[in-house]
Amino acid sequence: MNRLAARFGLAARLARRELRGGLAGFRIFLLCLALGVAAIAGVGMVRSAIEAGLRDQGVALLGGDAQMNFTYRFASADEKAWMAGKAVHVSEIVDFRSMAVAGQGDMEDHALTQVKAVDDLYPLSGTVALDHGTLAEALASKNGVPGAVMEAMLADRLNLKPGDTFKMGLQTFRLGAVLLREPDSATAGFSLGPRTIVRTADLAQSGLIAPGTLYETDYRLSLPVATNLGQLKAQAEKLFRDKGMRWSDSRHASPGIERFVDRIGSFLILVGLAGLAVGGVGVASAVRAYLQAKTQTIATLKVLGAESGLVFRIYLIQIAALAGLGVALGLILGTIAPLLAAPLISASLPFPTEFSLYPAPLIEAAFYGVTTALLFTLWPLAQAERQRAAALYRGSDSRVWPRWLPMLAMLVLLGLLVGAAMLFSGTVGLALGALGGVAGALMVLALAALGLRWLVRRAARGRWLQGHTGWRLALAAIGGPRTEVMPIILSLGLGLSVLAAVGQIDSNLRSAITRDLPARAPSFFFIDIQDDELPGYLARLKSDPAVTRIETAPMLRGVITRINGRPAREVVGDHWVVMGDRGVTFSDQPPVGTTVTEGAWWPDGYRGPAQVSFAEDEAKEMHLPLGTKLTINILGRDIDATITSLRKVDFSNAGIGFVMAIDPAAVLGAPHTSISTVYAAPQAEAKILRDIAHTYPNITAIAVKEAIGRASEALSAIATATAWAAAATLLTGFVVLIGAAAAGERSRVYEAAVLKVLGASRARILGSFALRAGLMGAAAGLVALFAGCVAAWAVMTFVMDGHYSFEPVSALSIVVGGVLATLVSGLAFAWRPLAARPAQVLRSEV
Repeated sequence: MNRLAARFGLAARLARRELRGGLAGFRIFLLCLALGVAAIAGVGMVRSAIEAGLRDQGVALLGGDAQMNFTYRFASADEKAWMAGKAVHVSEIVDFRSMAVAGQGDMEDHALTQVKAVDDLYPLSGTVALDHGTLAEALASKNGVPGAVMEAMLADRLNLKPGDTFKMGLQTFRLGAVLLREPDSATAGFSLGPRTIVRTADLAQSGLIAPGTLYETDYRLSLPVATNLGQLKAQAEKLFRDKGMRWSDSRHASPGIERFVDRIGSFLILVGLAGLAVGGVGVASAVRAYLQAKTQTIATLKVLGAESGLVFRIYLIQIAALAGLGVALGLILGTIAPLLAAPLISASLPFPTEFSLYPAPLIEAAFYGVTTALLFTLWPLAQAERQRAAALYRGSDSRVWPRWLPMLAMLVLLGLLVGAAMLFSGTVGLALGALGGVAGALMVLALAALGLRWLVRRAARGRWLQGHTGWRLALAAIGGPRTEVMPIILSLGLGLSVLAAVGQIDSNLRSAITRDLPARAPSFFFIDIQDDELPGYLARLKSDPAVTRIETAPMLRGVITRINGRPAREVVGDHWVVMGDRGVTFSDQPPVGTTVTEGAWWPDGYRGPAQVSFAEDEAKEMHLPLGTKLTINILGRDIDATITSLRKVDFSNAGIGFVMAIDPAAVLGAPHTSISTVYAAPQAEAKILRDIAHTYPNITAIAVKEAIGRASEALSAIATATAWAAAATLLTGFVVLIGAAAAGERSRVYEAAVLKVLGASRARILGSFALRAGLMGAAAGLVALFAGCVAAWAVMTFVMDGHYSFEPVSALSIVVGGVLATLVSGLAFAWRPLAARPAQVLRSEV
């Protein structure tokens, strides 16, 4: 032990003495490391702030201490009695979609709205923010007309001002105020229309809440202080879960948002790891350049008897100390930036945040930074350790393989990096896919750099370059022994690869939503069609020559509570099919266009044990073969049904698609409504909407174009966040480019001096420098484009289950960006070589 301490003590003293000379040569090292760590720390800090806000303000977000949710029905007398016995206060909320109608006759305007019908206790927690007055004043009746509040977007859309009237269903309402903020909006999830709030009692004559109407009820509970939420949840689920009740409480007020934040945060951190990998390339280049500048020192140490291990330890201690400094700088930057931007971030998010100093993301970022720095440092260090003193004195740049111990250490560090990514992200598949993509991209880029060097060496000797001195000089420099092509292709290429993948995925998703989907999607989705309204509804549409296609289907809503007698989530986990209620249809015959892939549909007039036909893809994902027993809760009643057939269901065209179709006898007498899709010419859509809304005011129309627009808005937020993370990766790559250009400045000074002696003008020399930079940038951009397109294809095909098509606009920007980045970084360090005096340079090289 004493001998080992003495070895490291000597190495530490020598390392400290060398570091007295300053940080020359390590500025790029520090900047690369700091940027990568700062990106990961910053994302982690924002994620922690959101999680803390959701956790600490759970009561306000939920609107109470706990909530019981029911679909298609109000709570039964037994359920209400249980709630009253446990809670201090119980507030009932009804949530559904409807059409808000303003104006009359040909001037009528219609808009989809998400209605929240409340009682006098709403909100139990928090405050509804209005443009004026209180909620009670805004909802009060005046001259027999009940009040309502709606979001500004909807009021502007219908050209309504406070005091104006509008209709929902058969009921006229007065706009009492404009809604600015709901305290519980974060728990509402994604909606297709802006919010309107009314009193539940004022809906009695509207015709909107009828048997079979699609609506949900939420019962918010204000509980005694000493209530154990975990025990109360277990009791409620034991009594009512099989009746379709869903429980949530202030501990996890918005699990959907929490899952989204966790997933997108994990993804952005993995993108940040790509930036750290780019920084790692810069770290390796900086270490190699630093060691090349120390060749005389290393050679002298070896001549004086220093063993290879001592040399290795000296420079490992130096670089470890500098890595610690770089990580510390990154942590400081990653902490300060989110705190400074906290007001802007909080204002842009629809849920609360609590920015503070959170140690967990900083520890995670520090671990990534230290591990990456050591991983990319060991290789050049181990190579320098094995160089012979004579070769070092001669300035030989020969590459040797490291000893087995440093290579083993690199494998351990790589394993730690992969393991930490899986642990911290919480998603093994996402972590392995992202890291595998980064590793694959680095491998492709390294091979491309080697291939480019081989290609240009052959091209430089070709006869076709005779008379093209600039091209010959540029190609010879790219293929030469001290070329910068490897760090440039790796750093810039990886950054551009991430940006190319993000751009291609974003373009493909937007194309699918805004171009491909409308081409196949219907004009309208009509819901809540009562059976007695269906004949007249169909007659109106079938008589319209502008309508090209109509589809209708009866619909109920059901929750899969058990699979083969076991709780559904125990069997299939968090699969989306069992995470909430799902549409259920029924019919004696398979609907037109249905393709049964396994099993058989029940016979016409079937009256036996309940049978269900399940969507094929979802059944395979959930491992539900034919014969699986499902317990489906519909309107509080459990139906035990057997999967007897599988069928193809296409959810990608916004048409009618049900995961489950059940035999009619199983739901005989259950109140239901029908849904319908209508395909019509664009110029006829306004008249169709006006006629249906006027004749059947309870029917709700969802304009697919508007729904697509809201989905595009949500997509834009995700794409913007991802693009910023990718931009951080690209910024790190640009720093590495600057480092490579700075490291190669000395060789370009010598090259420029020789060319001047041979008669070359400054313009020709500058042109040669620019040409080589442009060629390397174009090569990096093209390889990055290839890697990014492969990654985008994989994501679109295997993750999004969609189709990939090459998007040329974003692709061209990647290649042009690569050329411009290398030109800027290369030419920034071209002026000193151009200004150098040949005689002075050449004398110093003798």
